[in-house]
Amino acid sequence: MEQTAISKIRNIGIVAHIDAGKTTTTERILFFSGKIRKVGEVHDGEAVMDFMQQEQERGITISSAAITANWGENIINIIDTPGHIDFTLEVERSLRILDGIAMIFCSVGGVEPQSETVWHQADRYKVPRIAFVNKMDRQGADLFGTIDMMNDMLGANAIPFQLPIGNEADFDGVIDLVLMKAFTYKNLAVQVNEIPEELKERALELRNQLIEKLADFDDNIMEKFLNEEEVTTEEIKTAARNAVLNLLITPVFCGTAFKDKGIQTLLDAVVDYLPSPIDRGIVLGYDTDDTEKTLSRKPSYKRPFSALAFKIINDNYVGQQTFIRVYSGELNAGSYIYNPNKKKRERVGRILRVSANDREELTSIKAGEIGALIGMKNTKTGDTLCDIDNPIFLENIHYPETVLDMKITPESMKERDKLGFALGKLALEDPSFKVRFDGETDETVISGMGELHLEVIVDRLRTEHKLKVNVDEPAVAFRETITKEIRHDYKYKKQSGGHGQFAHIVFRIEENSGEGLEFVDRIKGGNIPKEYIPAVKKGFLATMAKGVLVGFPIVDIKFTLIDGSFHAVDSSEMAFRSCTEQGLREAIKKAGAIMLEPTMKLEINTPDDYMGDVIGDVNRRRGQIDNMRRHRKGSQKLQGMVPLKEMFGYASSLRTISSGRANYSMEFYKYTKVPQKLQQETVEEINSKKEKK
Repeated sequence: MEQTAISKIRNIGIVAHIDAGKTTTTERILFFSGKIRKVGEVHDGEAVMDFMQQEQERGITISSAAITANWGENIINIIDTPGHIDFTLEVERSLRILDGIAMIFCSVGGVEPQSETVWHQADRYKVPRIAFVNKMDRQGADLFGTIDMMNDMLGANAIPFQLPIGNEADFDGVIDLVLMKAFTYKNLAVQVNEIPEELKERALELRNQLIEKLADFDDNIMEKFLNEEEVTTEEIKTAARNAVLNLLITPVFCGTAFKDKGIQTLLDAVVDYLPSPIDRGIVLGYDTDDTEKTLSRKPSYKRPFSALAFKIINDNYVGQQTFIRVYSGELNAGSYIYNPNKKKRERVGRILRVSANDREELTSIKAGEIGALIGMKNTKTGDTLCDIDNPIFLENIHYPETVLDMKITPESMKERDKLGFALGKLALEDPSFKVRFDGETDETVISGMGELHLEVIVDRLRTEHKLKVNVDEPAVAFRETITKEIRHDYKYKKQSGGHGQFAHIVFRIEENSGEGLEFVDRIKGGNIPKEYIPAVKKGFLATMAKGVLVGFPIVDIKFTLIDGSFHAVDSSEMAFRSCTEQGLREAIKKAGAIMLEPTMKLEINTPDDYMGDVIGDVNRRRGQIDNMRRHRKGSQKLQGMVPLKEMFGYASSLRTISSGRANYSMEFYKYTKVPQKLQQETVEEINSKKEKK
């Protein structure tokens, strides 16, 4: 009974490049499933899923929104995700807990830059997917061209499951190649008819191609195909479903969400081909006492409770909502659960099913379901929640690097504490947003994924938290590192009446390219007592956070504590921490300290006529184009790398160069060395600003 109930659940995401029609598609799904009675349009700021003020004003999705709808006997939990690269964490954490996704493509734009990013994010979590080619009513719509792009650029093994009836302004419906029926749309109703005579031959040809593809993954269909026997509808559906679950194919459907065409068949496809929690099977985790030991949880009500907190929202009416995906067991309102990440118990005050900005009270939440908990005091995004007698660590969420900094101050000092509280709330909701306090300049610095990301954060401070704040222009978030290996011997002595301060350490620092910060203890024979080693590590991490050249965090260093000595009376944790910080600053300067800058992956779609000017402009920005390929007829897709520092104001520059016909997208790639001359200029510029303040 329980397995049947869980098998009726679909936890899906609607994901795509910005402006492909994700939110419009979701609105139609809610309408045709009976969840809402009136369709809200994105361009009018009335979409149910875009309920934040910032989303309504900009006509884009910023925060992933969850909502539950029913289709027949099935429960579909839908998460509508942002398409803008600045909010990529929203996609990342959604993909971590989803069972399947419906990937939306624009029939005119095809595979856009963010489409590739999201596709590879889904690959990371091995999420099965189907595709919906939207906007088939637009001029230039090309279903099969988009499918070719999916196969060439994504390796999607995309297969058409539908044939459009008409195209562009004459798009009237679709032919289902599995059922071999024509679906046309009139006044919000779908009509099922026989296939028009002029399309029968093409439909039969594509159906045979579909069966031939499925024969590669299903022995029964292979046998029937070779013997030229009829393959039934159920056999096709079963084989296709298995192929989707194993990430072997991507079924492609089409329609126009804005014109209400193709949504019902898309919902049928979600149920027919995307997995339930049962299909996804057991989830793996780790023993809380031994992270080398693997544990598993089966999607069953009877197994110990386990869930992952994937999103936090602060609501003015109910307080903090902690969104969870339950993998096993059952949780009742008012009960206690365990957070192994924080090693603390949490009491569940209330359980809600949240539908965008509406809430429904639940008495319990079970395996396979998505809901929100009220009352969590210690839980953050990525934390595991589980049964206290059966603890488990579930895989955390991958967090991207921040690339832009902005200094922010309240207009009046009496609002300083209020600003700190508000920033803390926003950072709790969004782990891709960072806050730090610069003790030297007495300023608060916020860091984010891009200009739009920080713009939205500041807007929320002003609208939601009623704060008047002043901000500097966004600045590149540089990093520091070393280029040489250094062994350093440092003694710290201080005498000021009574007990003195003494600590002595010998250590080695070296490059740790791409591996982050690493602390290694090689002390033998008790030359430094064990109780002082954590203080050395704290000193190491504190120095890494402050930097040496101009105060940017230091990255990719391996610190090895080799030797040292202590004084029975004068040594203390404070002494060893101070010794480490001062010794490290000396050593890093000797180890060839350099600055690193965020380098972005850049992708530009440009008409052929402007390609030379576009490439020349990228080169002037210290960028490099590595790859060129045909995008559409008469246009090229350029791919390369460029330092973020050179990209401020690029949107208007590209518009000018291409007469508004080119577009671009970029995402963080990695930190790279700043040229020596530019480093010197940057250090002087930053130090000059500090002196003026």
